[in-house]
Amino acid sequence: MKRMLINATHPEELRVALVDGQRLFDLDIESSTREQKKANIYKGRITRVEPSLEAAFVDFGAERHGFLPLKEISKEYFKKSPGQIEGKINIKDVVSEGQEVIVQVDK
Repeated sequence: MKRMLINATHPEELRVALVDGQRLFDLDIESSTREQKKANIYKGRITRVEPSLEAAFVDFGAERHGFLPLKEISKEYFKKSPGQIEGKINIKDVVSEGQEVIVQVDK
């Protein structure tokens, strides 16, 4: 059974968890002291490409870098067109460190 659990016992922090049975599948913590970044759009720069995770890390001005999975990268940012790539797409072949991207914060 899917349920939403809300913990608002502290006025400065709100926690919302989505669970399916005993499995947690989403957790969102909002703090009144922290600037809300979720859903905001930023111009960022790729700081690291990690082939083992099939993802890139993006500096968009926050304390921590954002995680950008390959499947979420628009083909417009690819260095090579998908037709030029044979077989499985490797993230190192399509984006590079220092490349600027537009990102939207999801979590």
